[in-house]
Amino acid sequence: MNTDASGVLSDYRVIDLTDERGHLAGAIWAQMGADVIAVEAPEGSPARRLAPFAGDIEDPERSLHHWAYNRGKRSVVLDLGTPEGVEHAKALIAGADVVFESFDPGEAEALGLGREVLAELNPALIHVSITPFGSDGPKANWAVSDLALQASAVNMAVTGDKDRAPLRAGGTLPQAMHNAASEGAGAALIALWERQTRSGLGQHIDMSAQQSMSQASMSSTLNTSLNATVTQRIAGGASLQGIDIQLMWACADGHASVTFLFGPGFRAFTQNLMDWVHEEGFCDEATRDKDWVEYAMMLLDGREPVSEYERLKQILTEFFATKTKADLLDAAMTRRLLITPVSTTGEVVDSEQLATRGYWEDVDHSDAVAGAGAFDPAAVRYPGAFAKFTDSPLVNLGRAPTLGEHTADVLAELDAGERLPAVPASIAPMAHTSPPLEGVKVLDFMWAMAGPAASRVLADYGAEIIRVESANKLDAVRSIQPFHDDVGDPDGSGLFSNLNAGKRGLALDMSKPEALEVIWDLIDWADVILESFSPKAMTGWGMGWEQVRERRPDVVMASSCLMGQTGPLAMLAGFGTMAAAISGFFYPVGWPDRAPSGPFTAYTDYTSPRWLVAAVMGALEHKRQTGRGQYVDLSQSEAALHLMAPALLERTTNGRIWEAASNRDLVFAPQGAYQTAAGSSPGEDHDDNWIAISCVDDDQWVALASALGRDDLASLSTAERHSRHDELDEIISAWTRGRNGNELMAELQAAGVAAHIVQNSPEFTIDPQVLHRQHLIEVPHGKQGTTIVENTRFVMSRTPASVTYGGPTLGEHSFEVLTETLAYDGDRIAELAVAELLE
Repeated sequence: MNTDASGVLSDYRVIDLTDERGHLAGAIWAQMGADVIAVEAPEGSPARRLAPFAGDIEDPERSLHHWAYNRGKRSVVLDLGTPEGVEHAKALIAGADVVFESFDPGEAEALGLGREVLAELNPALIHVSITPFGSDGPKANWAVSDLALQASAVNMAVTGDKDRAPLRAGGTLPQAMHNAASEGAGAALIALWERQTRSGLGQHIDMSAQQSMSQASMSSTLNTSLNATVTQRIAGGASLQGIDIQLMWACADGHASVTFLFGPGFRAFTQNLMDWVHEEGFCDEATRDKDWVEYAMMLLDGREPVSEYERLKQILTEFFATKTKADLLDAAMTRRLLITPVSTTGEVVDSEQLATRGYWEDVDHSDAVAGAGAFDPAAVRYPGAFAKFTDSPLVNLGRAPTLGEHTADVLAELDAGERLPAVPASIAPMAHTSPPLEGVKVLDFMWAMAGPAASRVLADYGAEIIRVESANKLDAVRSIQPFHDDVGDPDGSGLFSNLNAGKRGLALDMSKPEALEVIWDLIDWADVILESFSPKAMTGWGMGWEQVRERRPDVVMASSCLMGQTGPLAMLAGFGTMAAAISGFFYPVGWPDRAPSGPFTAYTDYTSPRWLVAAVMGALEHKRQTGRGQYVDLSQSEAALHLMAPALLERTTNGRIWEAASNRDLVFAPQGAYQTAAGSSPGEDHDDNWIAISCVDDDQWVALASALGRDDLASLSTAERHSRHDELDEIISAWTRGRNGNELMAELQAAGVAAHIVQNSPEFTIDPQVLHRQHLIEVPHGKQGTTIVENTRFVMSRTPASVTYGGPTLGEHSFEVLTETLAYDGDRIAELAVAELLE
C-alpha cells in the first residue's frame, strides 16, 4: 500500500491484471498516487516465481522481481477460471478508471473479460493491453521471450561484438516488455487527459513491445527505407559505412564510456579531450587540432583515411589505460568531457550523486518476511522517485503485498457500495475523435534524443509543439545517421526527422539578448515548457523556473538531463551512452570472458522518454485539478534505473553484483542467438544471420529437442538444461548453421517454440507484423519532399495518433510561428531580421 496517501493520481483506481510482462505500468501509476489493485491467481503472479530471491530463499514472497514492480499495490486473489472470480473482477473493473492487462491476444475474451465487454461494462474505462506484438496481426499469437522480442526489434542486431552472436539489452534482465509497460503508463495518462477534459469516455490502448523496443535502435530501423548503409554492431560503439566508431575504452580499473564523435554538436567536447591528451604527451599538435567539425565527413568522403582514425583510437587506448574511472569522471566535470565510468550495480548503489539527491527509498519488509542472508528486512533499499515534482511529489511506496493480502478489504469495499470512475461531473459523455492533446501548447527546447523522443509522442497525439533551435549550437542529432542516401546533410538526418516529426521549427540565435524577448512571448503562449540544457542554462538566460513561475504560475516546466538538476554530477553534460554507462546498463551486457559491450549506444535516451511523457502528463493532470503549474526535474539516470531494479535489489539484499552472461537467462534454458545460413536475409549474402531461440518451459524444450532429432534429451529438467547449456548450444548451433533463418523461425513457431530471426533494418522493413501495424510511414518533408519515419508506438482506439510531417528543416516554420502564433507584424519581424536573430 502507499505509505503516503497523496499524489496527483490519488483520485483514480487502477486494476492491474498484468504479470511480469506488464506490472511496471501499474507501478508507475502507484508512484503517482493511484490506488492500484493487483489481481492475482490463487497460485500468485508468475512474477513471484522469478529469481533472484531475497536471502537466496526461493519463496513467492521473496522474489526481487515481484518486490521491484509491485510496491504500493494491493493484492487481491481471484480465480478467473471460475464464474465467481470473473464476476468479482467485473465488479472491480466497473468502478475503475484504468485497467492494465498483459493477456495473450484472445485470452481475455475467453475469460469473458474482452475489450468489448469491458467497454460496455464501464464506458469511462481506459483499457491498456500490453502485448509482445500488439493485439492483432500475423505475429500476435507467436511464442515469445524477451530475447525473441529484442531480436525482432533491430536493437539486438546492433548490440554486441561483431565477431560473436548479437546480444540483448539488459543482459539477464528482461527489457522489451518493460519498455512497453512504461510507455503504456504514459499512454494511459494521455487517454485520461482526453477523458477528463473532453469526452468523459475511456478507450482501448494497444501496446506492442516490438514497436516500443525498436526505439532502442536509434532509428536504425529506417536505414533501408532511407537508402542508407545498414548499421552493424561493434561492442561499445557502432559500425557505420565500414568505419568502426568506438564509444567505450578500457581504463586502469575498468571501462569508460567516451563520446568521441565529430560535427558541430561534438566539436568542443572532442577538442577538450584532445587538448588533455596532448597535455599528457600522447599526441602531437597536428593530431590535437584536426578539424573536428568536418572530421566525420572527411572519413566518409575519403579526405581522411580510415587508417588515421584507427591511429587516433590507438592513441586514446594508450591514454585511457593510464587513468582510473574516478580520474576520468573528475576530468569530465572539470574539463567538460563526454566521459562516464562503466559502473557495476555496486557502484550505482554507492553513488554519491544518487545519495545527495535522496534517491533511494528504504522499505520495511519485516512484517512480511524474516531476514536472511545479507539484508535487513526492516530497511530494504529501492530505487525511488522517477522524477522530482515541486507541487505534486511522487508517493513513497510501501513494500510489495503478500499474496492476497488485501482480498478481504477490497471485496468488503465492493459489498459496501458502488465506486464510479472519477470523471468530472461537468463533462457530458461524447465520443470525440479529435486528437487527445489538441489545444495543448508546448514550447520545446529539447535536443539530442531523450527529450525530443518524449515531445514527439505529445505531437503524435495532437499537442502543438514549437521547437526552438539555433544554428550556433546545432542539435547534435542533425549530424547523426541514418542520412537520406548516406549524404551528411543536417536537414537529411533520418534520426532527427524521426524524433521531431509533427513539430514546428523556429530558429533563433539564442546568444543574443534580443532573442529572449521572443522566447518570453512564447512562454506566455505555452502550457508546457520542455528543456534539456545543462542545469543553470535557463536560469542564466533569466528563464529558470523561479523567473518563469513568477510570470506564469500556471505553466508546467520540465527539465530532462543525464543526472538531474542537483547533486555533484548535475553539470555532467552528455548523451544517453554516458547515462547508460554510469547507471549500470553497460556492465551486465556482454560475454563473461570479454569486456562489457553494453546495449546499443545511448540506451537511456531510448527508455527515459516514456517516463518524461508520464511526468508531463501527470503535471498537466495536476494543473487540471488545481489550476497550478509546477516544475519537474527528471534525471535520465534515475528514471532508467527502474528498468534494472531487480539487479539493484540483488545488490542491496544479497550483496551481489549483476554480471554478464551473454544471452542466457536466469530462469529458463536453453536460450541463445544461433547462426543461420548465409542468404537468410532479404537481398543479403553474408554470414551475419542469426536466430534467437528460447525454451521458456518444458513443453518448448520437448518441441525443440524433437526438431533437433534429439528425443533422448527431451526429458532433461530445467536445472539439467542449465548445467549442460554449453553442450546444448553446440548441438543447436550445428543444427541452425545450415538452415535458412526465416524457414527455421516458421518451423519453430509452428512447434510452439519462442524463436525469431535477429532483424536489422532490411528484415524489419518487410516484417509482416511491422507492415500490419503500419510502423514505417511516409510523410512530407521540407527538403526531401517525403521521408520515412516511425509511426506511433501504441494505438488508441477512439483518438488515434496523426503523424503529419517529418522533423522540420532548420528554421522551417520561423515565419509561420512569428506571424501566426505570436502575431508579429512586418515591422517587428524586420527588426528581428536586422538584429540577425533569425536563422
